Amino acid sequence: MSEPSDEHSGPNAPSDTPGVTRRRAIAGIGAAAALAAGRVLAPAPLFASTPAWRADLVPPAAPGQARMLGVPFEKHAAVRLAVIGTGLRGRSVLREFLAVEGVQVTALADIVPDKAARAVKLVTDAGQPAPAVFTNGERDFERLLARTDIDFVYIATPWEWHTPMAVAAMRAGKHVGVEVPAAFTLEDCWQLVDTSEATRRHCLMMENVCYGYNELLVLNMVRAGAFGELKHAEAAYIHDLRAILFEDRDEGLWRRTPHLSRDGNLYPTHGLGPVAQYLGIHRGDRFDYMVSMSSPELSLTAYRNTHYPAGSPKHAEQYRCGDMNTSLIKTVQGRTIMLQHDVVSPRPYDRLNMISGTKGAFRDYPARLYLEGMPGGEKWNPIDSVKAQYEHPLWTNVGELARTLGGHGGMDFIMCYRTIQCLREGLAPDFDVYDAAAWSAPGPLSEASVASGSQPARFPDFTRGSWAGTTSTG
Repeated sequence: MSEPSDEHSGPNAPSDTPGVTRRRAIAGIGAAAALAAGRVLAPAPLFASTPAWRADLVPPAAPGQARMLGVPFEKHAAVRLAVIGTGLRGRSVLREFLAVEGVQVTALADIVPDKAARAVKLVTDAGQPAPAVFTNGERDFERLLARTDIDFVYIATPWEWHTPMAVAAMRAGKHVGVEVPAAFTLEDCWQLVDTSEATRRHCLMMENVCYGYNELLVLNMVRAGAFGELKHAEAAYIHDLRAILFEDRDEGLWRRTPHLSRDGNLYPTHGLGPVAQYLGIHRGDRFDYMVSMSSPELSLTAYRNTHYPAGSPKHAEQYRCGDMNTSLIKTVQGRTIMLQHDVVSPRPYDRLNMISGTKGAFRDYPARLYLEGMPGGEKWNPIDSVKAQYEHPLWTNVGELARTLGGHGGMDFIMCYRTIQCLREGLAPDFDVYDAAAWSAPGPLSEASVASGSQPARFPDFTRGSWAGTTSTG
């Protein structure tokens, strides 16, 4: 998964908005979410048949603008890769890509020359020529994007940089993969969608958890009908990050800041991405609306008070985000999803990863399975008995190498391997810009719902109706 991310800094606004600082950009996130909330939270028309609210939620496409659902990549004999952000996460993913056959690393960008130099050494140690390096300030990545020897750009920067960098990459004619979440606001979600459609370039949010062993095994079971008709799922990102959030380096320089201005689900996609794949979101169903509520904020304040002396500048911070955010999502087909976020409580790591249907259920952490008719009565069973039948071919084919490399248990390599496979063979990606937008949207929608006393907030239809006629692949 993409935590911890890296500490590279990047642009805080599109390239035509120079001079915006990272701190000012993050401070504006809450205002942007509130602006978005104003157009999705009016309770009266929520279930109305009139199209009044849909005019805002589904802006018209440009004339002749085609959708990107199921659009294959053009074939590449070798994939020329650039990485923007070569800190902790950027170097980790770069190492995985270098282990995939057919990858040529041509360019790297970071505002910290030492970090870029360490990434260059990874490339040359792998036997490739030294890539071009761009370290001349916050906008030097734009010179990287102007190059003609890049097919795919991977963005591994702090969150608020993701949308402007991804948009710039697509406008420069590159396919792009971006760390999670892809966007902070609904407007940014639409900007990604509109740009991908207009440029015919894919924008993939690289949700590596979708490539976890259990997640792909369960996906195979879902598609084989093992759970019957699906009706409910649960997803979460529960991870005690307090020590990381308060570091005076790396992610501690920026990742605590959203807790000062936002109250909602700050990081929804690690749990939601796999569940969306199980439910066939945008492949026969889509998210319709959500309600959200947050617990009190207690843990960051307590951790700060315990670990930092009274004179520390951190004591001037007032944290807004509730420790636990819980949301309920309803899909157009009537299925339900419980989604949670908590990165500040002392408790074990958990993504829930639960799916329930008319024939049984799966729940993770620890992984366990119940299918109707299994021996032992109403008891969970280990998943070992179904691995031989349902193990995903990606893990069967390259799982040994993935586990050896070790990135988040191997899922990082599987993600990188599959991305390059799709690019080299001219396949459609496993998920696309519509998924990037919809899986990111619970961030601003949860904030809007919490701020309104848990009123429902509608999901935009980022596919503009195309979801109903598409089926799952991959």
